[in-house]
Amino acid sequence: MAILVRASFQMREFEDRFVTLGLNYRVVGGPRFYERLEIRDAMAYFRLVCQPADDLAFERIINTPKRGLGDTTFRYLHDSARARDIPMLQAAAEMVETDELKPKARKALFDVVQNFRNWQERLERTEHTELAEQILEESGYTDMWKNDKSAEAPGRLDNLKELIRSMEQFDSMRGFLEHVSLVMDAEQNENLDAVSIMTLHSAKGLEFDTVFLPGWEEGLFPHQRALDEGGRSGLEEERRLAYVGITRAKRRCHIWFVSNRRIHGLWQSTMPSRFLEELPQNHVDVAASDSSNYGGYGGRGGYGQSRFDKAEPFANNYSTPGWKRAQANKTDATRDNWGNRSGHSVERIGYGESGPRGRTIDGELVAKSVADKPSKFAIGDRVFHIKFGNGNVSAIEGNKLTIEFDHAGQKRVLDGFVEKA
Repeated sequence: MAILVRASFQMREFEDRFVTLGLNYRVVGGPRFYERLEIRDAMAYFRLVCQPADDLAFERIINTPKRGLGDTTFRYLHDSARARDIPMLQAAAEMVETDELKPKARKALFDVVQNFRNWQERLERTEHTELAEQILEESGYTDMWKNDKSAEAPGRLDNLKELIRSMEQFDSMRGFLEHVSLVMDAEQNENLDAVSIMTLHSAKGLEFDTVFLPGWEEGLFPHQRALDEGGRSGLEEERRLAYVGITRAKRRCHIWFVSNRRIHGLWQSTMPSRFLEELPQNHVDVAASDSSNYGGYGGRGGYGQSRFDKAEPFANNYSTPGWKRAQANKTDATRDNWGNRSGHSVERIGYGESGPRGRTIDGELVAKSVADKPSKFAIGDRVFHIKFGNGNVSAIEGNKLTIEFDHAGQKRVLDGFVEKA
């Protein structure tokens, strides 16, 4: 098996690769994202705003969250709309102008109708992601889950945030709804030739010729929560999970990490996972795409020298059990010639005697996470970061700075990312 470690500036490059290659994909294990309760509710709101005649969406959200509209009111509204052959939202708009309903039910139904009128008016003149947030807030749906004390509530709120984020790559809410409709149709096709997406836990016991492992960054893998709650034992469990992921591949394993990742709507700088440095170098190719200017930062994207620029990119001062085992079990291995796959120009770095050494990868790989010399900054220094702005250094650990930014709050970054203000 050959392992390719690939660095990218942003996570969007990996996500867009499926579209670029024209690949379908399916999620294996657990409820599909668009089949989750909170996602289906939110989508019903969005569909009814874009298509007021969608009675199925109306029926789903008319009393979600609870508005005091009982079964009797709903049946009367349903029967009236069917008798007149008009959409239920239109029937509700006409009914609130009469005395057919009790005052409490009429007031609740009036609020629903008025909200949808307001949202439909904003549909063409408001950014669709902003409108989606307004719909969930003004309808009371977000507050419903905030007030829910169940263990699932925080996860449902996170899923709603992810839904809003996923809308950003589309031009409009209607375009997003059309995309989701196509995705749902594809997922229902059991015979679809598609890439399988699954968690590392659900992949246990399975094998594939080619495996892609994205997200190998500190704080994500190993996950910060595992380190905080489990300490050394938590780290070892994460390392065992990394072993599971790599050994799912029979021939090729692509490992990805990024320098910039968008989390809950905010771009955050990341560092490569420590597990990358524990990979035996004779089994690994290091590659990067051909772009050398990211986000207008120029050169290395503002990230300074790459830790892969030196001849021994996997050299480190780790003394962890996993690293010791890797050193004790070093073996020679042949590696496939990766060449130019998926139409993407790739820099190849060989570690054999005949391979080039000390090659430079421009613009993508983060500086070495262990400082070779003391930081040039001192506690209290005023510094500037190209994304987070101005801030003050509050702690220093090697070449890692903890900075209290004026607007972005506390962040931990490498000293190569900032300059004195």
